[in-house]
Amino acid sequence: MLSILIPVYNYNALLLVNELVKQCSSIGITFEILCQDDASNSSKNIINHKINVLPNAAFFINEINLGRGKNINSLAGKAKYDWLLILDCDTFPAQNDFIKKYVAIISESAEKIFFGGILYENKKPQKEQYLRWIYGQKRETKSILTSNLLIKKEVFLQYPFDEIITKYGYEDLCFFSVLKSNQFEIFRIENPTYHLNLETSLLFLNKTKTALENLIFLYDSNKIASEESKIIKSFEFLKKLKTTRFSAFLFRKNQAKMERNLLSQKPSLFLFDVYKLGYYCTLKK
Repeated sequence: MLSILIPVYNYNALLLVNELVKQCSSIGITFEILCQDDASNSSKNIINHKINVLPNAAFFINEINLGRGKNINSLAGKAKYDWLLILDCDTFPAQNDFIKKYVAIISESAEKIFFGGILYENKKPQKEQYLRWIYGQKRETKSILTSNLLIKKEVFLQYPFDEIITKYGYEDLCFFSVLKSNQFEIFRIENPTYHLNLETSLLFLNKTKTALENLIFLYDSNKIASEESKIIKSFEFLKKLKTTRFSAFLFRKNQAKMERNLLSQKPSLFLFDVYKLGYYCTLKK
């Protein structure tokens, strides 16, 4: 019935798997839980190996780093059942009937793709994590992501993650773009998971830069259209005004000042948007 796929990278996934086994077993469904570390060489894998002794659960380690999308594709290839539930390793069900709600959807609906939602705890994190926390609360909770996605296996195998993507960033956008272009709708339901693992603001900012490099690659490779990204649409507007070079100049001049705000305890998401567009302009220049 249900194959739960958990891509892992340098994270202890045992608590999550324990909870999922408990929920699946309590309602008596046929299930498997497949976890796969993407060659992180993490000491946390000593704990993750304990997953192998849990009912219907298995933990694998990749010999080489595949990247998140290709890692999920690999897990899907191992899956036995008709439905795939993709969960990030640093998530945790918000409710103890999380699996039961998904099983009800499988039984009652003819649709093939569902996103359960993502939540962030209201409790303030450590001060060096504020940017990631605020961005998650204000932006990601309104987005559709693959961190809590139920999808028919036959659909996923036909339209998997694009394996040309090896760097971090925008793989979800590309994945959903392909699904939508093939007339699949992603239905949002109220069945969220908490995102538990907050990065530091500095790490999140650096990963954002890498993601923007990947965004350029995806757009230049015709993997996504300009209307699918606010950053690309904004850049194309500046391009029509012939102000992209000036925007890149302003970014470089004010970069340090903006970063001081983004790494502070009161980061501005508006400034974060300006920062991303400015950095994008710099990369394109």
